[in-house]
Amino acid sequence: MAASTPVSAPAALPSRPLARLSAALAPWALPILLVAVWQAAAHTGLLSSRILPEPWAVATAFWNLALSGELWTHLKVSLSRAIAGFAVGAGLGLLLGLLNGSSRRAATLLDTTLQMIRNIPALALIPLVILWFGIDEAAKLFLLSIGVFFPMYLNTFHGIRSVDAGLIEMARSYGLSGWALYRDVILPGALPSILVGVRFSLGLVWVLLIVAETISAQAGIGYMTMNAREFLQTDVVLVGVLLYALLGKAADWSARGLERHFLRWNPAYQ
Repeated sequence: MAASTPVSAPAALPSRPLARLSAALAPWALPILLVAVWQAAAHTGLLSSRILPEPWAVATAFWNLALSGELWTHLKVSLSRAIAGFAVGAGLGLLLGLLNGSSRRAATLLDTTLQMIRNIPALALIPLVILWFGIDEAAKLFLLSIGVFFPMYLNTFHGIRSVDAGLIEMARSYGLSGWALYRDVILPGALPSILVGVRFSLGLVWVLLIVAETISAQAGIGYMTMNAREFLQTDVVLVGVLLYALLGKAADWSARGLERHFLRWNPAYQ
């Protein structure tokens, strides 16, 4: 009688919570490594504190600003500006993108003019913006709005025009037409591109806000950073820079959350 071959025990599968934790921490591995190298270079004297303060000094400055309440005041002002600028600029970009993408007549009348304006850098408009709106909040809102308008417009326009014509023809053969066709076929087909525009615009709004808050602002992260520069407070300057980076990352997270929610039917986003 042949001897039975022993069956080896299956390898232990990694626990799902541990795998999820590793996946969540993996994107932060490089930033943490850079901070560790930064701290080591500052501690050993390879990096002068006059050039770049050590991370602990930046963390201390952040803590002091948070305790005094100054940080939250500036953060609240910057958030309100960013939200208002994004709402106006991205909202108009979405509407015009839908209009020009859906109507060739509207695109013929408007798209060439918009493309010409798009090639004018938003920052080059600052002297005109000050002449038109002065140095009040309207000037900052205009700069933010014009900056986020075009990414939203272009992605919406491209998304509408890129919907599969065969899919539209098949929907028509099933009796869909008018608003029902637009709502159930064209808009869902354009939605991935539209949400790319949202993601791009949400990131760009913080880049533009840095410049907008240098126009005679009395509050905001940009004002806090520029004021610290005048007094050579490099640690506070870095607090402002890192805040912009974290807010940009939070905006990107929000955009990706919108993609996962509205595109859960799309296999590429599952």
